[in-house]
Amino acid sequence: MTLPQNALVLYKHNPARVLSSGDKIEIVLADGRQLKVRPKDVILLHPGPFQSFADLHPPDGDIETAWELLAGSQTTLPELAELIYSNYTPATAWAVWQLVADGLYFRGQPDNITALPPDEVARQRADRARKEAEEAAWHSFLQRLEAGHTTPDDAPFLRDVEDLALGRQSKSRILRHLGRTQSPENAHALLLELGFWDETVNPYPIRFGLPLDPPQAGLPPLPDEPRLDLTHLPAFAIDDEGSSDPDDALSLDGDRLWVHVADPAAVVSPDSPADLEARARAAKLYLPECTVPMLPPEATERLALGLSEVSPALSFGFTLTGDGEISGLEITPSWVRVQRLTYEEAETRLSDPPLAGVLRLARQFRDRRLANGAVEIDLPEVKIRLVEGQVVIKPLLPLQSRMMVREAMLMAGEAVARFAEAHGIPLPFTTQDAPDLESAGPLPEGMAGMFALRRLMTRSQLSSVPGPHAGLGLARYAQATSPLRRYLDLVMHQQLRAWLKGQPLLDAGDILERVGMAESVTGSVRQVERLSNKHWTLVYLQRLGSWQGEAVLVDRRDLRG
Repeated sequence: MTLPQNALVLYKHNPARVLSSGDKIEIVLADGRQLKVRPKDVILLHPGPFQSFADLHPPDGDIETAWELLAGSQTTLPELAELIYSNYTPATAWAVWQLVADGLYFRGQPDNITALPPDEVARQRADRARKEAEEAAWHSFLQRLEAGHTTPDDAPFLRDVEDLALGRQSKSRILRHLGRTQSPENAHALLLELGFWDETVNPYPIRFGLPLDPPQAGLPPLPDEPRLDLTHLPAFAIDDEGSSDPDDALSLDGDRLWVHVADPAAVVSPDSPADLEARARAAKLYLPECTVPMLPPEATERLALGLSEVSPALSFGFTLTGDGEISGLEITPSWVRVQRLTYEEAETRLSDPPLAGVLRLARQFRDRRLANGAVEIDLPEVKIRLVEGQVVIKPLLPLQSRMMVREAMLMAGEAVARFAEAHGIPLPFTTQDAPDLESAGPLPEGMAGMFALRRLMTRSQLSSVPGPHAGLGLARYAQATSPLRRYLDLVMHQQLRAWLKGQPLLDAGDILERVGMAESVTGSVRQVERLSNKHWTLVYLQRLGSWQGEAVLVDRRDLRG
């Protein structure tokens, strides 16, 4: 293509003047740069002569009348220039092309320009007016933001920051404008600064993608199956005050200890809707402000121990030998009559039967664990709750009743693990390697030593293959006493019930698949619980104002402790 010298051409949306034409076309731009470009890189707007870019100012013309005459039809750039400006010159050619590029009235190429129909022009006008209003509102908001005086009407703008604070997106236009690092923490801080959030907003569940609504899957009625009647035995579900989901209870029948556990596996079969929902949640979420169940609420209402006069359970009965070994395990669906106690209430009954007998067995079992190298970490614990808008932090006292219940649950876990190993039942076993205490050297006294000891402990592992749990001092262990609250405990019960009925079992691959899915979520659940407790602790301290207290330095890193 040969172009006349001094022709007006379009090059990358900019006007250019042709200096020479050949295999390459030499052009000059408005800023004085001279380029050699391919013929296909330019579009002829006017053959010239075009001498000065200063002449390309918009002339007067009747644009709207020309559009009305041509609406819905096609024309060319020269014809449109003649119609609007009564002349086809480099200046009018460039003016027409700017109209085409703007796209309100016309679209196309120089040799085929379409005048848009009225409805399209009306729509574009409305869109442009809306965008202009939005842009004006945005700039007005930024002025209020920089002055620190936002209003409730600014909520739509601040959703951008809120979405970052809640982990729904990774960037914030507002934080970028303010020159702040775009992080959830900075977004949270800004929302607090502006008063859009107050200190009671806990962002962590949503930030980690955890649901806050309960599962909705329905549950079938209890199956018509034989259950051992153990209602004649006093059974006690011992929990913290305020607990709403008692899922274990203790009975003593002579020298035989019964650990009764809620029986959701009776109505939640593998791969049922309720099972899949529980698998996706992995565990019940405990927050100071609320709890979010793993199973549908009716599971707790129907199956938690002690909420009805008589409760269904999966019961584990066994005795202890003189050296604290478990013997004679019996696993059976049962009916139990459960009385609920707090740990404080149970503490006052430990000298009376039957709890005195349970306490004796618990101490005997604990002695065996400690002799086998169990590691006990004695650090203060608290329970944090939000009660009527107030943060309540209650120390968990080191009561003997707590030790008794903990040891009974460990007994059941060891008994089930050994039973499953002996009968070839695939289960999610819990194992833990021993800590390397020798290379750590002497530990400090008191809480600092306990903190250091906890850091030396290796993380427990879940496996389809049984192995020792060094921290507990047990050769075999599996968590089995919280199927309402932990998904893998539910899997455990599903396996045990299937074995008792002679039904097909999940194989080791199925177990590992469930372990993998549960572990991928459990980490988030535990982290959200930890961060939420920290959040409400900070709220508690903030509300105390100028309060001062004493603390124990348990670790030090340079100038930080």
